[in-house]
Formats: sequence, structure tokens, C-alpha cells
Amino acid sequence: KDTMVSSTFKEEMMIRTGKYNKKRPEDLAVASRIKSASKTYTDYEQGSYELTDGIYDTAISGKGFFAVSTPQGTRYTRGGAFSVNENGVLELAGIGKVQSEEGHDIVLPNDNFAIDPDGSIFDPNSTGNTRTVYGTLKVVDFADYNALHKEDNNLFSTNQTEVKKPADSSINWKMLEKSNVNMVDEMTTMMSSQRALQSAAQMLRMYDTVMAKASSDVGRI
Repeated sequence: KDTMVSSTFKEEMMIRTGKYNKKRPEDLAVASRIKSASKTYTDYEQGSYELTDGIYDTAISGKGFFAVSTPQGTRYTRGGAFSVNENGVLELAGIGKVQSEEGHDIVLPNDNFAIDPDGSIFDPNSTGNTRTVYGTLKVVDFADYNALHKEDNNLFSTNQTEVKKPADSSINWKMLEKSNVNMVDEMTTMMSSQRALQSAAQMLRMYDTVMAKASSDVGRI
């Protein structure tokens, strides 16, 4: 999710000009307590899981991103709502092919397969030395999440070097990760902001009344 960082007009002026003087009295009509969005940042905290029973659905437990090959290069995502194309290649529909640890396309000849927690996609009817593995989902991580560039369709790009996924990360099969947005918290924040704006509007009306009265009284004097 994207989280907003707010600041007041006065704080923005201090940052941008560096000329704010705390000892200088503020004019009545200049002061402002209304906050505006100064920037946003992406919260990479893990979301909750939804059991879908979809055979191509996967979710990462822990840190890491799936790697997907696109015409623009490799892109990364937490979204594991995969499918197969007409050639049986595992893909993120409309985006690109899902990359494997082995470096080849993951081709699934039929829907008789299973996915291990380590990301291995295999034929459940094969065992031991004859176990048929179609490929292993490539999951990578990065040293600096601030260097990830957010794109459309929940994709990320970066110039960073990929690092191996953490040892405690695993794959949940037939599940999808849901948004990490807490609707209750977001609604509470929105209502709080609305009340603050209403209070500020009321203060402006009071200022208008005071200034109008002051102008009227000065005129009579």
C-alpha cells in the first residue's frame, strides 16, 4: 500500500526556503494548520492470505518477489495469480512469463501438478529419483526497497542486483496474498482528516468575521 506523509504549509515553507523566523509574529491571515501531502511511500508489509483453490495461484510467505519476463525487461511482483498460455507456459496474464530458478520457461503439460513450499512445481505421481520437476518459481529479494520503482499492475522495476530470497520465505499454493491496506485504519484516518478540514474551514470563517469587523470599525474611526 502507499502511505501519505503530510506537512503544514508553514513546514513546507521552512523546508523549501529556510527563511522561516520563529521569533517573527505571524500575520493573522498567513498562518495555516491545514496539512497537505508532501510525499508518499510504499509499505511492503505482508498482507493477509486468501484461500482460492486455484491450481495456478501462489503467494509468498515472508519477503521476496516473483520475477516475470516482460518486453520491457524483468519486473517483480508479489501477485501470484498466474495462468498458462496456449503453449502451457506459466505466465502472469497480459504481463509476461514467470521466471524459473533454472532459467527456462515453466511448461505445464496438464493440470496434474503440485507446488512445494520451496517453489518447486512437480508431478505428484512421480517420486524419488524419477520425480518430474517442471521448474522452480524464481523468488528474489532486494537490499533496498526504497530503490524499487512502482509501475502499473502491481509491478516493480529496479536497477539493483537481485539477492536470494530469505531462508524463512516460502510459497503457499492455491492461495493469494491480499492487500495490506487496513480499511478500518484508513477510514479512521480519513474521518480524522475530514474533521480537521472542517475545523480549519470554521476557523477561516471566524477570521473573515474578525477581519470584516476590524475593517468596519477602522472605517468608522
